[in-house]
Amino acid sequence: HNEGNGQNNTDGINENLSWNCGVEGETDDPEIEALRLRQLKNFAAILLLSIGVPMILGGDEARRTQQGNNNAYCQDNEISWFDWKRAEANQGLFRFFKQMIAFRKRQATLRRDQFFTGESNSRGLPDVTWHGCRLFSPGWDDPGSRVLAYTLGSFAEEDSPEDVDIHVILNMYWQDLDFDLPSIAGRQWNRVVDTSLPSPDDIEENFDTSRPENRIDGTTYLAKNRSVVVLISRPTGK
Repeated sequence: HNEGNGQNNTDGINENLSWNCGVEGETDDPEIEALRLRQLKNFAAILLLSIGVPMILGGDEARRTQQGNNNAYCQDNEISWFDWKRAEANQGLFRFFKQMIAFRKRQATLRRDQFFTGESNSRGLPDVTWHGCRLFSPGWDDPGSRVLAYTLGSFAEEDSPEDVDIHVILNMYWQDLDFDLPSIAGRQWNRVVDTSLPSPDDIEENFDTSRPENRIDGTTYLAKNRSVVVLISRPTGK
């Protein structure tokens, strides 16, 4: 939507790879609004779980919009201005960004400065293990796959606050799916992030303790459609 740029809507790139979730522009449809919010949290989670230096565009944490204009450098108006009121109106999303950044800063496993090597930690868990819905079965050869899961083994000092393995589930499919969870002797998975949940349940603030409702007792996790889930391992019962 670059009509206001005066070039007959021909400027800007075409490869946006964007999706309006079913309605173009603003909407009061609660289902579409919920999906858009979940997608924003998905983008933030995937970025801040990735190895390397994350780059965030200022305003993403407050649902900043350019009204579909992808070449707004020439617009000195509401299209390109930063609307500070959005931070107040989107406190749940702002909180999610803030806590995801805090989680990344807390976990050395997410801030490694070397490539994965396959080295295993004291629990026999490799630095990275790739999965799909089933363990050890990533869909590398399936061009239509919309799911991925992976486990990051921790190499932090044993029993230190950072000594937690991380398991990530990415379900970008349009249906809820069950994902197998790896078993770690003497350890239990605890949920830290589930972008399908409303704020403040979408991300845990206290990473040192786990509420009973966040402890995963089974061997699978039902990931809602188009959601990101993050689990961390703790000694059983803690």
